[in-house]
Amino acid sequence: MTVTPPMERVGQAFARRETAGRMLAEDCERVARACQDMAVRFHRGGKLIAFGNGGAGTDAAHVAVEFMHPVIVGKRALPALAVSNDAAAITGVARHEGFCEVFAHQVRQWGAPVDIVLGISADGQCVDVLRGLQAGHELGLLTVALTGGDGGMLAGSPAVDHLLTAQSDDPAVVKEIHVTTYHILWELVHVFFEQPGLLGPEVIG
Repeated sequence: MTVTPPMERVGQAFARRETAGRMLAEDCERVARACQDMAVRFHRGGKLIAFGNGGAGTDAAHVAVEFMHPVIVGKRALPALAVSNDAAAITGVARHEGFCEVFAHQVRQWGAPVDIVLGISADGQCVDVLRGLQAGHELGLLTVALTGGDGGMLAGSPAVDHLLTAQSDDPAVVKEIHVTTYHILWELVHVFFEQPGLLGPEVIG
């Protein structure tokens, strides 16, 4: 059995992250389109509804608070909530409607057509995340999904308006790229707000 030296393992770990980060940068046009569409919805009075399971649920909470309470002084607060945070709501819905409906039910109650839903799933195979996105799509909300690998079932869903994929099969790398991605979403949404002509005359007129 061959043992990889620790220094080589460290180099490989950084290389995996560098590759995934570079692929995200190469996908900048797709990311920019998602940011512009999100900015339009916020400009029209919409809010962000985010969700995910496990660690992705903590990411949903993280991105929600980034929008609600910007850490950069002077940036505009934008309405956002993470529906994966409410244990009482999730368990109550799961008991009566099944776990697959825990996000979809809340999207239907909280969502308005002007809003945005953001579903996060590291492998794209979370049925409850897909159902939440489908519920948003049915109501006319903008739907954004963060996933990894090949995108799983989320990649093939017509309910997803913007699919942003961390191109790695390593769950740790996917999570790290997701954090970078939603920080970029936050940053570029504010770029569009600070340069309102970018939102288009139908929005700012």
